[in-house]
Amino acid sequence: MQVSAKTAYAVRAAVELAAEVDGAAMTAEQLSLRQDIPLCFLKTILRELRQGGIVASRLGADGGYRLARPPEETTVADVIRAVSGPLASVSGARPETLNFAGRCQPMRDVWVAVRASLRSVLEGVTLADIAEGSLPEHVKELVGHRTAESAR
Repeated sequence: MQVSAKTAYAVRAAVELAAEVDGAAMTAEQLSLRQDIPLCFLKTILRELRQGGIVASRLGADGGYRLARPPEETTVADVIRAVSGPLASVSGARPETLNFAGRCQPMRDVWVAVRASLRSVLEGVTLADIAEGSLPEHVKELVGHRTAESAR
């Protein structure tokens, strides 16, 4: 899986908002500076996050962006879907809709399993988990697994 800069920036911006005390609003400029995200790119990302129901925005002196839901209820998968679409697709198709011929028939199940693995991690980690530096045990176990460290 390749994570685009847009996706990585979206998650970083959402985590920064999750860490804000009492859900206070932050301007795009503040987010840009805190996370070193190009402002023009961030504004596009924030628009998509707003359209995806991840952030809410308000104009005015107290305006800016805040999470639309509590960070404990917003997963990394939610953020990714808002800016990038489905977590895993193969040539733009859902894995379970694929059909392969001959010896490659089991590939459909491989792609379904890849999506399930991604979902296990990305749907199991909330913005609050990251902001608080407290990842779920199943994620910590994957990080600590030697194969995870050496996989490329």
